[in-house]
Amino acid sequence: MEAAELRCTAAVEQPLPGGLAPRRRLMRNATVLLGRNELRQPVLRVAGGSGAAAAVLNFVLAGDAVRLFTRFAGEGRAAVRVGPDGAQVLLSDCPPDALRRFLRLLRLKVAAGPRDAPRRPRLLERPPPSFSVISPVQERDLLGSPGRRQERGQRPAEVPRKERRPPARLSAEQEAVLGAVRSGKSIFFTGSAGERPGTGKSFLLKRILGSLPPNITYATASTGVAACHIGGTTLHAFAGIGSGKAPLEQCIQLAERPGVRQHWLACQHLIIDEISMVDGKFFDKLEAVARAVRKRDEPFGGIQLIICGDFLQLPPVCKANEETKFCFQAKSWRKCIHINMELTEVRRQTDKTFVSILSAIRLGRCTEEVTRQLMQTAAHKSERDGILATRLCTHKDDVEITNERRLQQLPGEVHVFEALDSDPMLVKLIDAQCPVGGRVELKLGAQVMLAKNLDVSQGLVNGARGVVVGFESEQKGLPKVRFLCGVTQLIKMEKWIIKGPSGVHLSRQQLPLKLAWAISIHKSQGMSLDCVEISLSRVFESGQAYVALSRARSLAGLRVLDFDPKAVRADPAVLHFYRHLRHHQLPAQDSLHTYSDADEKENWKYN
Repeated sequence: MEAAELRCTAAVEQPLPGGLAPRRRLMRNATVLLGRNELRQPVLRVAGGSGAAAAVLNFVLAGDAVRLFTRFAGEGRAAVRVGPDGAQVLLSDCPPDALRRFLRLLRLKVAAGPRDAPRRPRLLERPPPSFSVISPVQERDLLGSPGRRQERGQRPAEVPRKERRPPARLSAEQEAVLGAVRSGKSIFFTGSAGERPGTGKSFLLKRILGSLPPNITYATASTGVAACHIGGTTLHAFAGIGSGKAPLEQCIQLAERPGVRQHWLACQHLIIDEISMVDGKFFDKLEAVARAVRKRDEPFGGIQLIICGDFLQLPPVCKANEETKFCFQAKSWRKCIHINMELTEVRRQTDKTFVSILSAIRLGRCTEEVTRQLMQTAAHKSERDGILATRLCTHKDDVEITNERRLQQLPGEVHVFEALDSDPMLVKLIDAQCPVGGRVELKLGAQVMLAKNLDVSQGLVNGARGVVVGFESEQKGLPKVRFLCGVTQLIKMEKWIIKGPSGVHLSRQQLPLKLAWAISIHKSQGMSLDCVEISLSRVFESGQAYVALSRARSLAGLRVLDFDPKAVRADPAVLHFYRHLRHHQLPAQDSLHTYSDADEKENWKYN
C-alpha cells in the first residue's frame, strides 16, 4: 500500500464567503492517505499536528471536481483541488518518486468511479464511520468506467504514453544501495565505468534523489558538468568555503555567511558524485566545518552522506609539487561512511572480451593479450555511414583546435545557435556547469554528439554520435542529424536547470549538441560513445587511460592509436583500498560492508 500513503508537509486551503482570503491550515510531518469510505467512495485523508492542534481531515473525491496540479512534482510539490468550491490540498517536501506514484494512483482511482459520488467534498474533523486504505491499481482502474469515459469524451484506457512504458528496473546490487540510503546510513558505492544509459550510476542516483525529500536533500558533484547531470551544484558551491585551503576558522566564518549557513543547517542528506576528483584534505575540512556550523559533534554534523564514484578513474587535480590525497585517505572518512559497496555488474558493454580488457586496464594490468587486442584496434575502420570516430584527447587545447579546424574545412554556410540564459550576468557559472556552450556553430556535414538523453529506447542518449544532414527551412533553421543508431532526428532546443549560488536556479536553453571530432577525456566522463579514436601517448594521470577506453560501447567501436602499455596505470593506494573493500564485502545481496572500530586502525595504512 506504499503508493497510497505519503509523508510530507500539507497545507489545506478552504475558501471563505465574501471574497475573503481562504482559511489555511498547515501540517508539517503530515500523513496523506488515499482510501475509501463506507460508501466505497475515494477519500483523501490528511492527518497531522500534535496535541490540541492534531487534526484528521477527510475529503470525498468527486471525479469531475478533482484537479491535479503536477508541474513541480519533480521538485516534490503538487496540489489537489478537491471540490468545485476551490478547496485544495497543497503538498510539499515530498520524495518526488513517492509523490508521482501517489498522484498516479489518485488519478486512476478517481477516474474509475464510482459514478454516484457527491459533487462537493465533505470535510470532517473526525474520521468517517469507515475508512480503509485504497487498493493497488487494478486492471479495471486502467480501463475505467465506460459510461464515465463517454460522459467525459475520453478515449478508452486513456493512460499517458510514458506511464505504459515499463520503467527500467534496479539490479539487486542497486536495490541494496537504495535500501541502505532509505535506512539512513551514510554510504559510499563504487563500480566500473561500464554502464548502459538509463541503467547505471546516474540512473541509481536519480532513484535515490526521487526517494528523499528535496527540501533537505542536496545533490552535488566534484565537477560542474557532473552536477548538472544530476540536477545539483558543485560541492565547492554548496560548501561556500572556496578552495578550502584557508585555515579552519576562516572556512567556518565563510560557511557562517547568510545563505551558505542556511544550506548547511537545512541539509540532512548530502549526495556527492564523482568523488574520485575530490581532494581528501578538502573532505576533512568539510567535515570539520559541518560540525562547527551545525553545532553537532556527530560525524559530518549528523548529515547523511551518499557518495559515489570510482577512485580508479580520474584523481583529484593537484599542483605539480603536491601529493595526491584521495577522499578515502581523509582522516574523517571512516567515521563518516557506515557502508561501502562495490557494484560489480557491467551494464554498458555487452562484449565479454571488451569487459575483460577493461577490467584489467582498470586495475592497471596490461598483459600481452590485452596489449595485442588493443593494438589490433588501430586497423578498425573509423568511419561508418559518414560518421567519424570521436578523438579523445588528454588536453583541452587539442580538442578546441581540432574541432575549430575541422569545422572551418567544411564548405557551406555556418549556422549559429545562441543560448538563452536565465541570467546573462552569470554566464561563466552556467558555462562551467552546463554540458553545452552558449554558442553552437554547425555546418552541413558537421560531426556532432548528443549532450543529453532524448530517447533512451531509440538510442538517442548522452554521447550518441551523428552527422548534420540538413537544416529546416523555417526561421529557427534547426539542424537534422543522422545518428549511428539509424535514427534521423530534428534537434530542438532543450533546457538545463542549474543550481547557482545560494540555491538560485539558473537555466540555459540550447541545442543539445557538441562538435564531436574531438573531446577531452575529462569532459567524456559519463558518456557512452558509439565510435572512439584514442591516442594515449600523452596520458599523464593514473586512471586516465581506463576512463578513455571505457567510453566506448564495444571493442568494434574503438580505435587505439600508438598504444603503449606504460600508459596503463592505477594508483597503488587505490588498489589497496579496493582490495580491503572486497575482502570485507559480503556475498550475494548482502554485499554491504559496515566498518567497525577495528577497521579504523586499518585506515592509517592509506594515509
